[in-house]
Amino acid sequence: MAKGNALVGQSGGPTPVINSSLVGIVEAARESGQIGQVLGMRFGIEGVLNNHLINMFDQPQDVLTGLRRTPSSALGSTRLKLKEEHFEPILAQLKKHDIRYLFMIGGNDTMDTIHRITAYASTKGYDLQGVGVPKTVDNDLFGTDHTPGFPSAARYVALSVLQAGLLARDMQRVDQFCIFQTVGRSAGWLPAAATAAQRTSGDAPHLLLLPERPFDRAAFLAAVEQRKREHGFVSIVCGEGITNADGSPVSASQTRDKFNNVEFGAMGGTSAAMVLHRIITDEFGWRGEFQVTESLQMCAADRAVSLDFDEAYDAGREAVQRAIAGRSGEMVTFERVSNNPYSIKFGSAPLASVANHERPLPDEFIAVDGMGVTPAFHEYLKPLVGALPEYANLIIPSFNN
Repeated sequence: MAKGNALVGQSGGPTPVINSSLVGIVEAARESGQIGQVLGMRFGIEGVLNNHLINMFDQPQDVLTGLRRTPSSALGSTRLKLKEEHFEPILAQLKKHDIRYLFMIGGNDTMDTIHRITAYASTKGYDLQGVGVPKTVDNDLFGTDHTPGFPSAARYVALSVLQAGLLARDMQRVDQFCIFQTVGRSAGWLPAAATAAQRTSGDAPHLLLLPERPFDRAAFLAAVEQRKREHGFVSIVCGEGITNADGSPVSASQTRDKFNNVEFGAMGGTSAAMVLHRIITDEFGWRGEFQVTESLQMCAADRAVSLDFDEAYDAGREAVQRAIAGRSGEMVTFERVSNNPYSIKFGSAPLASVANHERPLPDEFIAVDGMGVTPAFHEYLKPLVGALPEYANLIIPSFNN
C-alpha cells in the first residue's frame, strides 16, 4: 500500500548530471510500491506555491531514459528564498496532494529549504519525510566527499585550460598571458581542477588564484613575471570569488541574489579575470586575453563524466530508499573508500549542517605559496575526471639568435 505521494524539485544552478538524480528518484519511487505518485515542481518551490506540478509517472520511459544524459534542470529551477508567509500555503499544497515524501536536488540553499519545510510540517503535526540529493559544480557542500556535477565541471575546466594553454603557448608572440575564470563563489575546487591535465611544469595553468587565499597584488605580479620568464607566456586560472586581504571581492560585482550570495556574473559587473587583466597590462604593458565561460561549466554534457552521471542517478535512488525507510532531515552523501581502485559508499549529513556550512578547498590540497595545489589534490581528483588527452609537442631545437 502506498503511504502517500512524493514531491521532487530542482533548485539553484544546474549541472550536466542533475537530471540523472531526478530520474533516479522517479524510478526508485515507482519500484518501491510505497509511493503512489511523484509530482515534479515546475521551477522549484515556485511550482508548489503556484500549483504547477507535473506527474512524473506519466512521463514516457524513453523520455526518462533520455533525461539521464540530458544537461541542465528539466523541471526548471528557482532562486526564490522562502519567507514565513510561504509555509502555510506550502503545507496546504502538501496536504492537498497527500505529499508524504519531499526530495530536492540542490546545494546549501536547497538543503535549507527542505529543512525549513519539514520542520514547519512537524510543528503542525504533519508527517513528512524530507531527504536532499546533493548537487553543485562548486563542490562546496558540507559532509560529502564530492557532489554530483563537480566531476563533469572539473573535466570541463581542465580541458578548457589545457587547450587554451596550447593556444597561448603558440601565440605567445601575440598574447603574453591568458586568464581563465571559473565559477564556484568562495570555493577553490574548480580552479584547482584546472591542474588535472598538467604533465610538466610548463603546462597550463602556471598560476592559480583560489578564494581560500587572499589576493596579494605584489606576490601575484612577481609570480606572473617569473612564469613569463620561464615559459614565454603565463596561464592563470582564478576563481570568480577571489578576495583581497580585507575581504572585498577582486571583481567589481556587488550584486547579490535573494540568498545574499554575490552574483559574479551579474550584468554590468567587472569580473575578477577582467580586473586581473587590467592589473597585468598596467604593470607590464603586455597584451593578453581573459576567458569567462560562466554557466557553460554547469551544462556542458559533451564533456561530462560517465561516473558523474551514474553517481548522480544512484544518489537519487538512495534518497528514496532512505525516505521510505523512515529517515528524514538528511542529505545523501558520498564517502570515499579508496582512490585506487576508486570506490565510494553512501552516507548522510543533517540538512541543518549542510545548510549552514560550506566546504572550502582544504589546506592540505593547497600549495605553500597559495598559487598551486599539492599531489594530494591530484590523487583526490584523478578518479573523478577520468583520463584526459595528451597532445603531441614538436621537438624545438635551440636557436642562438
